[in-house]
Amino acid sequence: MASIYYSHILLILTAVFISAIVFLRRRRRFHVTNWPVLGMTPDLILNSNRLHDFATQLLKLKDDNTLMIKGPWFANTDMLVTADPENIHYILSKNFRNYPKGPEFRTMFDILGDGIFNSDDELWEVHRRTTMSVLRHPEFPALLETAIKEKVEHGLLPVLDLAVSCGQHETQETDLQEVFQRFTFDVICVLVLDYDPESLSVELPLVPCEKAFTDAEEALLWRHVLPERVWRLEKRLGFGKEKKLSEASKVFDEFIYKAFDEFEKVKQSFSLTSNGGSDSLKNENHKFWLLTLLTRGFDQQMTPENSRKFMKDAVLNLMLAGRDTTSTALSWFFYLLTQNPTVEANIRDEIEQRFGSRNYESIGLKEMGELVYLHGGICEALRLYPPVAFEHKSPTTADILPTGHNVDEHTRIILSFYSMGRMEGIWGEDWMEFRPERWVSGGGKIRHEPSYKFPAFHAGPRTCLGKEMGLVQVKMVAIAIIRRYRVELVEGHDVCASDSIILQMKYGLKIRLFPVKIDKD
Repeated sequence: MASIYYSHILLILTAVFISAIVFLRRRRRFHVTNWPVLGMTPDLILNSNRLHDFATQLLKLKDDNTLMIKGPWFANTDMLVTADPENIHYILSKNFRNYPKGPEFRTMFDILGDGIFNSDDELWEVHRRTTMSVLRHPEFPALLETAIKEKVEHGLLPVLDLAVSCGQHETQETDLQEVFQRFTFDVICVLVLDYDPESLSVELPLVPCEKAFTDAEEALLWRHVLPERVWRLEKRLGFGKEKKLSEASKVFDEFIYKAFDEFEKVKQSFSLTSNGGSDSLKNENHKFWLLTLLTRGFDQQMTPENSRKFMKDAVLNLMLAGRDTTSTALSWFFYLLTQNPTVEANIRDEIEQRFGSRNYESIGLKEMGELVYLHGGICEALRLYPPVAFEHKSPTTADILPTGHNVDEHTRIILSFYSMGRMEGIWGEDWMEFRPERWVSGGGKIRHEPSYKFPAFHAGPRTCLGKEMGLVQVKMVAIAIIRRYRVELVEGHDVCASDSIILQMKYGLKIRLFPVKIDKD
């Protein structure tokens, strides 16, 4: 009887939703209604295919760029959304300790386990300290540079060259987003697991783990929109996006644990101790250098019972950051270049003036960092399309935000980084324009903006540890492509953001490549 009763309630609510949607579709002027019982749910449903832009429109209606989005009264899905720099600075920096990830975040992102993105307090400190020690190791830059250059030479360029040569009358269509996802996946696997899955090769093989990230990220976004009871029911019954999330989790486990098994074999074959030189990358007998350092750093956090799962969680978090944020930044950067060919030509000119016809392998990381206009173009792409479009927070104790909003431990706060890049009050009247010059000072140097104004790499104590690593990878890939090809968007291809916690493109980035001549010195 209870199930019949709830079924009737669901049917009634569905009918009300549909009626509201039909009514709203007839409205022409942008307006949001806070409906009795339903809250703003009908508007959210209407705009479910453009949630980030919808949130931006809502926030622009408010002078303080902050708004409470009301869900159904019975669902506990109200969200305080803000794009106010003072709120961002206060939450992420000034009062950082009062705004941890918290239990609700850990519940939503349970697939990340005890990794750095899901941890607070002492555990987070351990993750941060260990990861920093790896990234700051004196030999890590060389390892990173080698991994990227080898993947460019043996993966990226062969795939793109094939796309150019296969076309009879014009070059073959290529999904550049997929290419970038495969590229960054291979690189992070090489760095962390000392294993190249070669997902980026001319055959473009199906690698389940590489594809599983996209399925997982879409499901995680909808956990923010749906009532917890609903997505938990989906998870229990094994359908919808929760089914894909469960399947993705199994794929991650299988992939990472297989690498761990190889790691254990190597440890048994070689004596990996500090005195034996295991910290050196120059000893070719010692594989899994980075994984070895991570294991040592987490030694105090692990027991024989939980060590494999703890390390799996740590590695999965690094893989998520390494694959998706960087590939997304690259995708939107090249999309913007297709819309601004003059900027693309200017970047190519800068590259040619600096490097001429020098072999790609001979260009060092420091030299790449001297390309100011390229750096500005990347920052513009990150401003308009930050890979992590929002952050979810809740205070530990009651608080008052700089905008005057009262919040407590039950308040779900959404920091909209995507919206911040589109606010006239922050970036001026030309916020819509893609202008690398925005990031160049009068003296021709790189202009830096405070992180609470430009939070593409987060802000405060949780500022992205891999910021420089990500920028290096984007620059190296950009230089390799721009000096070799001109990129054009396929006519009629629809480019829009997907429904995901990472701001990927819903339909990919379909482009055509046209070779360009590199002038000789």
